[in-house]
Amino acid sequence: MTAPIKDVVIVGGGTAGWMTAASLIKYAQGKQLNITLIESTDIATVGVGEATIPSIVQFNHQIGLDELEFIKATQATFKLGIQFEQWTQNQQPFFHPFSDYGVPVNGVPFHHYLHKLSQSGFATELSDYSFSSVLARTNRFAQPHPQPATPLADYSYAYHFDAGLYANLLKQHATKQGVVHIDSKIEQVNCQAESGFIESVTLTNGQRVSADLFVDCTGFKGLLIEQALETGYEDWSEWLLCDKAIAVQSELQQQPAPYTRAIAHSNGWQWRIPLQHRMGNGYIYASQFEDDDHAMQNLLGNIEGQPSNQAKQFRFTPGRRKQIWNKNCFAVGLSSGFLEPIESTSISLIQSAIAKLLDFFPDTSFNQHDIAEVNRLHNAELEHVRDFIILHYKLTDRQDSEFWRYCQSMSIPDTLAHKIALFESRGHIIIHESESFEAASWLTIYHAFGVTPKRYDPRADSVEHQFIINNLEQMKRSITQAANQAMTHEQFIAKHCAATR
Repeated sequence: MTAPIKDVVIVGGGTAGWMTAASLIKYAQGKQLNITLIESTDIATVGVGEATIPSIVQFNHQIGLDELEFIKATQATFKLGIQFEQWTQNQQPFFHPFSDYGVPVNGVPFHHYLHKLSQSGFATELSDYSFSSVLARTNRFAQPHPQPATPLADYSYAYHFDAGLYANLLKQHATKQGVVHIDSKIEQVNCQAESGFIESVTLTNGQRVSADLFVDCTGFKGLLIEQALETGYEDWSEWLLCDKAIAVQSELQQQPAPYTRAIAHSNGWQWRIPLQHRMGNGYIYASQFEDDDHAMQNLLGNIEGQPSNQAKQFRFTPGRRKQIWNKNCFAVGLSSGFLEPIESTSISLIQSAIAKLLDFFPDTSFNQHDIAEVNRLHNAELEHVRDFIILHYKLTDRQDSEFWRYCQSMSIPDTLAHKIALFESRGHIIIHESESFEAASWLTIYHAFGVTPKRYDPRADSVEHQFIINNLEQMKRSITQAANQAMTHEQFIAKHCAATR
């Protein structure tokens, strides 16, 4: 006989743990469901993730966080996208925005008209038709209108924030709503002899904490999902060579820009993430091509301002846990796998894992069809993100190091090879179920690295040539005028959400 889940124990805090706790306690309203989170203040969290993608805005709203309160509490700034620098041989920067380009005409995606015009010698710049990109050029920011008068003004934004402050805010929010917090290390995970299900965890003081469902937020070590249940891990380092990172904070030298910077180096890339009170810096690199001492020098020699903390080093294996849900254990965050932060997906993958848990929240029968579907959806999602990240390395034309030459020559997953081939053939962008990135994101990377389709959609020929040109000029003019009316990012924060220093 089945029965409702009554007790959930989350093991591990940090961003993943407290996002999970805040979501579950919201879900538990009106139900007899107890949520307990166990973490030890003696164990440091990774906590270097400071950049997000737009889904975080809706997540905060869903759990009941006030946006202004959140921004002030986490020293947040706004993010319109990512600026990539030195990723090509000519070192021309490009911008990946949180917005579409132009608007479809007669049901044909906008970029096909640009390809048509380029074949006739008419020069255009793709970024001119993205409102986010034009705002970012002049460090401006405006919140999108909930019902924009034109699709050209439809765009999204995300945040840069202090991950430690965010976890603290979520902790206050969740415990106020009823989450029980236990500050302790775990000495032992106790599993049932016959089923292998986790029965309880034993704390350092000898107390045993039992639950029906356990959520593993213990980071890379995967205390429950791997050490106790031996779920297994799928290694993707054959495609994603970067396996180490160094993170350090520094003094803010200028007003924060509304975007993340991703700056390529000889054996990896560097991030710069501006907050209201500091700059977040990091260098992610392939250890087979660069030693740790040189990597540290590389990072510290390329930051603005003096370091304000001790640099932290991390090692990781790119890939995923073979199952995010095994028996009565659900993994969220780094315990479920890790993909490098080139597109700021770490926190969004926490969100999507939590969403799957809520969509398929179990009873005590732990139906295997439910578990299999969650694992299928999660694995597909991570494969799509993996392919999008590989794309950044595979398409580059940099020839200045063995690392970049290897990336260009390496074999890639068949799923990605098919996507690239189809775009090269006819400009078609494949979007699968459970994709984290929309067509505009794929178009950005294809265009930036010079992948040009041999053909465009023949339906674009039904629109007269001069009409297309006139339309493009009007779109560009409208976007530029609207962007020029916006406040600077600095002014917007000062007026609406400056944090107390």
